[in-house]
Amino acid sequence: MTELSAALALPPLTELPAGWSTRRPVAADAPAILAVVHASDIAAVGEPDFSLDDVAEGLSGPYVDASRDSWLALDPAGEIAAWGYLRNSSGGARDFVEVYARPGHGEPAQRPLLAMLLRRVAERAGELGHPVMTARGGAVPTETAWIAALTAAGFGFVKRYNRMRGLLAGVAPTPPPPPPGVRIRAVGTDDAELRRFHAVLEEAFVDSRDHLPTTYEDWRAGLPGINPAEWFVAEVDGEPAGILQSEDPDEQESEGWVKMLAVRRPYRRRGVGEALLRHAFAAYAAHGRTHAGLGVDLTNPTDPVRLYRAVGLEPVYAADMYERPVAAG
Repeated sequence: MTELSAALALPPLTELPAGWSTRRPVAADAPAILAVVHASDIAAVGEPDFSLDDVAEGLSGPYVDASRDSWLALDPAGEIAAWGYLRNSSGGARDFVEVYARPGHGEPAQRPLLAMLLRRVAERAGELGHPVMTARGGAVPTETAWIAALTAAGFGFVKRYNRMRGLLAGVAPTPPPPPPGVRIRAVGTDDAELRRFHAVLEEAFVDSRDHLPTTYEDWRAGLPGINPAEWFVAEVDGEPAGILQSEDPDEQESEGWVKMLAVRRPYRRRGVGEALLRHAFAAYAAHGRTHAGLGVDLTNPTDPVRLYRAVGLEPVYAADMYERPVAAG
């Protein structure tokens, strides 16, 4: 076997414990799935970090079909012990694989579900027209069983993210003035405006080695919605200099989430990113949020951690990314 074929070889399918079974999830399973995910989050990072909306997106998001891309593992009592699913918001050549298991109970389902998901990634590669897909999985360093499952399935460490968060206590609902020459405004919802928004996003991340270019059509199809009250554009002399995209708010959560912050290269180191963040934080405070949060790629060449600390965010925990290639089949 060549080195390439060895890297592409999928792990063997493994059996679940005696009496266990699998089935596809349905929408009515969402509360039970969330209970498993919350238990996993609490064991890993000390608090829940997932919402019912996140479960719904995992079951029915863009380029996701729960009847083909997701499995539940059931224990002998018929209770959900683990949930495995794929995520890919753009249809690009990277699928995110995840298996949440109830701590102390669902771990035996991790490797069987992962092997099933990888076979589905291979199928999806052919369906989406990619000769090879990248399967990526994330793990908090304390999730040793899941890391062992990923490693045994041929995944290798890629990089680390930090989850950062800050209190909004004391943040006024009216944003502070931006630097001279910078104007912050809410995003428009017409097609031309959104095309400019997407173009800034693509241009700003072109120097990130981890960025997967996405067409406007795929990016637009992957959006659950557009929230002009919490999406912003920064302009300098009438030119779009940066953008901030917030996650759609979950009414059960009190945290505003910065999904994307992008500043074009000619406008960096001019306070544009900080102005966008402070503008978003004021909007979050006006809508009753108590915290702001985001995830940061520690390999990002623009070194954004310094900026995030300057606006009051601090690391909460780290998550490591692992990946492997999967050939279409």
